[in-house]
Amino acid sequence: MTDFNPAPETTSIVSVTDRVVKVALAVPAAAVHFFGDVAVFVGTEENVTFASGEGEANAVAVNSGGILCSASDGKRIVLGGDGGKLVSVDSKSNVETLATDAKRRWIDNVALHADGAVAWSAGKTAYVKAPKGEEKTLDVPSTVGGLAFAPKGVRLAVAHYNGVTLWFPNMGAKPEFLEWKGSHLGVVFSADNRFLVTTMHESSLHGWRLADSRHMRMTGYPARVRSISWSVGGKFLATSGSDSVILWPFASKDGPMGKEPLMLAPLQAKVTVVSCSPKEDIFACGYSDGTILMVRIEDGAEVLVRKNKGEPVAALAWNARGSLLAFASEDGDAGLLPL
Repeated sequence: MTDFNPAPETTSIVSVTDRVVKVALAVPAAAVHFFGDVAVFVGTEENVTFASGEGEANAVAVNSGGILCSASDGKRIVLGGDGGKLVSVDSKSNVETLATDAKRRWIDNVALHADGAVAWSAGKTAYVKAPKGEEKTLDVPSTVGGLAFAPKGVRLAVAHYNGVTLWFPNMGAKPEFLEWKGSHLGVVFSADNRFLVTTMHESSLHGWRLADSRHMRMTGYPARVRSISWSVGGKFLATSGSDSVILWPFASKDGPMGKEPLMLAPLQAKVTVVSCSPKEDIFACGYSDGTILMVRIEDGAEVLVRKNKGEPVAALAWNARGSLLAFASEDGDAGLLPL
């Protein structure tokens, strides 16, 4: 795959900063999810904050310590922390403990399946709990870096050092192994289940075409890729890691192999988080200087959501209708943009 070079900085864009509704958080948020039109900001410690479109905020205690990971299916949010507890919170603020690690190890990865199954990891062990409560475990060669359920069927991708293990917890078959040297930290399936992509400790992505395990190298980043997001329909994979948003094309049967990525929304700051709209070919992106933009993929047109304020953007998310955008920065600033 051909390396890319940063694009020049753009000049002027439309601003909607005056439409942002501020949200007061008790502690900075590391992630944000939605229950309908209610944004739920996941704090770095102890609580989550529910916020309506009017900015009214309500904090709910969910953990006794640091929150390390979260995932949501729109019906519940599952969180793991440094106290070894896996908990869930629903739209009515009900908190339930789903599992407790016997060794009180950190739970630092979590994933949800559409049928209600939940997966999490502690150290080198991955766990899957079925909707009816049955629990299965899998040990992998090194510390788990990321988890992802396949879109169809309960197949779990477990990223770790030197590759990804594909596990069918409901079957007795031996797990499959996709090998690529290096430390694999995050993992995602494409919505059509044709591709699997990992973020790496190195400044690159790696992918496989699942039909034949063919490799896909996506390199050239100046920094580690910490945030990725599929565009609507899975045509592009938007990524952080540069001073532009890098979008790899996945519409064809070969994915990005032999193709150049798009490079949109260049600034004199690093992209820290990206989030694609679930309804339109647009994405939101946050930068290390606090700037937030919305960008149309077709022509790169930009809208300013938040001016640079010095602290990096930590979280971005859309509601399912694509009518609300939520954001949070590392210094605890947060807001909602109705569209």
